[in-house]
Amino acid sequence: MHFDTKAVHAGVKPDPSTGAIMTPIFQTSTYVQKSPGDHKGFEYSRTQNPTKYALQESIAALENGKHGLIFGSGLAAIDAVIKLLKPGDEVITGNDLYGGTYRIFTKVFQDFGIKFHFIDLDDVSNIENYINENTKLIWLETPTNPMMNIVDIKGAATIAKAHQVLLAVDNTFATPYLQTPLDLGADIVMHSVTKYLGGHSDVVMGALAINDDLIAEKLAFIQNSCGAVAGPFDSFLVLRGIKTLHLRMARHCENGKKVAAYLNNHPKVNKVYWPGFESHPNHNIAKEQMKDFGGMVSFTLLEDDQQASFRIMERFKLFALAESLGGVESMANHPSTMTHASVPREDRYKVGLLDSLIRLSVGIENVENLISDLEQALD
Repeated sequence: MHFDTKAVHAGVKPDPSTGAIMTPIFQTSTYVQKSPGDHKGFEYSRTQNPTKYALQESIAALENGKHGLIFGSGLAAIDAVIKLLKPGDEVITGNDLYGGTYRIFTKVFQDFGIKFHFIDLDDVSNIENYINENTKLIWLETPTNPMMNIVDIKGAATIAKAHQVLLAVDNTFATPYLQTPLDLGADIVMHSVTKYLGGHSDVVMGALAINDDLIAEKLAFIQNSCGAVAGPFDSFLVLRGIKTLHLRMARHCENGKKVAAYLNNHPKVNKVYWPGFESHPNHNIAKEQMKDFGGMVSFTLLEDDQQASFRIMERFKLFALAESLGGVESMANHPSTMTHASVPREDRYKVGLLDSLIRLSVGIENVENLISDLEQALD
């Protein structure tokens, strides 16, 4: 089945009691049982809920996976994955990560005896320099947040399998419309559903997609035991959002390409980070593992002046200054003081995350209006 059709139909069936074409919102905490243990497959909504089940099936189908799990946030989904580990285990991950991921790794799980290696993954063979008998997980983002680095998923999967290590991929920026990491050898795919999958800036949610039955069973146990579940109303909203994912992503990509090209030729812009440029270090890998290059664009100014970037962002009229991304509306973010404030400045600067860097989530508005907004703010 083509992606477009899956986006509209996967996990969604007419309600058998009424024929309603939209999945009902089963806004209930519990279910009546005929006798203790004699029920219709539903006991308590932390564990089972028909609206949640529909969304989990939809996300699994989009990622070409067997199992889907949804969580109260993207960080809750990450939390569940790291809880597969135990003290003494080690994780290899990138040196450019979403700030919340970096924070939960360093400020929460490091204190529980899990060791994290933050390394350059432009060349995944670098993983071999850090992998050892304690390595249990490789965690990737691609494209990365906010430097738009591309990591070779297939290459990382080959290394992971050779060493019997789990490979997890944060697919938030790309979405399954652009790439499906399970098909490239990943064991676990993570999404901040808050972003493109929801697509309308009205939900906070996370998700995992898995093929392996045992890994899925362990993660479902952690989810139910720790309780970081998503509610039925939010599940309904995301089911609705997913139906237009393919249409939205096509427009995000189209607009992102034009915005990146405009910024790349602007005299006040120093560097533009977007994987669609042939000059991008891993452009060929992006071409191979992605359908298109997405709507996320980051750029720095000629002078590394934080106040100059502030002044530009304060002048935006269409680009909303906000922490999130992936909504239909365009957004601008200042990573060093917002999403990545938890990352030490010296570590940010090592990967090029300067104080002047601005990250754009290019929306689905008319691109001429978006470029005019950038022009007036920059000039």
